[in-house]
Amino acid sequence: MLNANLRTGEQYLSALRDGRQIYADGERVTDVTSHRAFARAARSLANLYDIAAAPENRETMTYTSPTTGNPVLRGFQIPRTGEDLKARRLAAEMWSESTFGLMGRSPDHVAGFFCGYAAVPSVFAAGGQQFADNVVNFYEHLRENHLYVTYAIVPPQIDRSKPAHQQSDPSLYAGVVKERDDGIVLKGAQQLATAGVYSDYIYISSIHPLQPGDENYAFGVAVPVNAPGVKLYPRRPFGAQAQNSFDYPLSSRFDESDCFVVLDNVFVPWEHVFIYRNLQVTRDQWWKTPAHMYGNLQAQARYTTKLRFMTGLAKRMNELTGNDSNPAVQTQMGELTSLVSLVESALLAQEVAAETDENGVLWPSRTALYSVMALQSELNSRMIEIIRELSGAGMITLPSSLQDFSNSETADDISKYYRSASASAKERVALMRMAWDFIGSEFGNRHQQYEKFYGGASFLVKQNVNRSFDYGRATKLVERALALPDDDLKFNPGLDR
Repeated sequence: MLNANLRTGEQYLSALRDGRQIYADGERVTDVTSHRAFARAARSLANLYDIAAAPENRETMTYTSPTTGNPVLRGFQIPRTGEDLKARRLAAEMWSESTFGLMGRSPDHVAGFFCGYAAVPSVFAAGGQQFADNVVNFYEHLRENHLYVTYAIVPPQIDRSKPAHQQSDPSLYAGVVKERDDGIVLKGAQQLATAGVYSDYIYISSIHPLQPGDENYAFGVAVPVNAPGVKLYPRRPFGAQAQNSFDYPLSSRFDESDCFVVLDNVFVPWEHVFIYRNLQVTRDQWWKTPAHMYGNLQAQARYTTKLRFMTGLAKRMNELTGNDSNPAVQTQMGELTSLVSLVESALLAQEVAAETDENGVLWPSRTALYSVMALQSELNSRMIEIIRELSGAGMITLPSSLQDFSNSETADDISKYYRSASASAKERVALMRMAWDFIGSEFGNRHQQYEKFYGGASFLVKQNVNRSFDYGRATKLVERALALPDDDLKFNPGLDR
């Protein structure tokens, strides 16, 4: 079979049973593939591998490895042409459509970051050629084995008034505590490893500004999730609260579990060290490679898919309530779809305005990417508010659970009063439950927080736009206007009326 060497969903699930240390509800989770809080989401992610391995999806989801000639995941392709960049987006959309845009740290997200690192290894060579070689070799290892890597790149919120080296305990932030002939030892904590419980590796580094004196915290390493000393603490897993998939259709299936990472004297061999005690390279990895843009191009493709899903929910709600033709509703839908279309247009603009560097590597448009990211927290809030206005009381006047449909004392009332003009009670309740899970549940509110901050604080992203905007072209227009010759024409007062 053409795709026989691609990772399958079952192979992925099997790899998760590796002794990793995960703690939830005061207990150690021995197997995320069977634990109530994590199993359904694990299957949703396994499905991504099966989608990629399906022969009919080969052209969209894979490309030919430049070193082995084998098909490898499209998310690992370093784009050199506009068609390459478009192909990355289409692959991201295929995967995100299977999760309705609700799993942001799917395997193609941080894969994009490593594409960016491998595309410009000279950034890492500034700390020593061996580190550039390490990052390229590790990228190829990920690519050839179809592996899943997430990241934890922000220090814990303990005392942000002080830099890392001035914290009350030097091992609060993840840092180097020992150097050995064969590698380094890390101790401390880092956040926020979204999907860490489901990944093969965690990339540990810092996107947070570091200062002189913070050298022990200025590193970039890849750590297997099951490495001795690595402990993951997921926030409350929503899957554990979902009694059934009817009442919790989204949170039961697509909770990717944001994780706090504790490193308890974790050994990292030199071959998995890409940055070592280097403040400048730690910063440059994000901005002097296309890593941040490749990762967030995937994120925007995923987000656009999520907005399409949200718009579909709104449309179906309007149809079920008979409000679809109401002019006021149509106006709100017009605003909603305008905002969704702006986000999608910005996604496409990243391809249209992409630029090729001196190495022949294509970078998405910085201005298009960071502009939509800078406004996303505001736009997302407004779009969610429109959905709330359109739903009225519909999402909070639902029966308590699926069990009400089968209780002989309640079934007749539920069937009679919860239906709509065009759908049965069960069909209508199913849609409104989904809308509530999308907006009002813990899962839905986590998503609003996620979309607000996953690209960083909006003021930082706005600074990225400020740095990338073509002010030269703008100010030249002003200079041309100022240089227009004086107009000394004399007008006849009697004829110029």
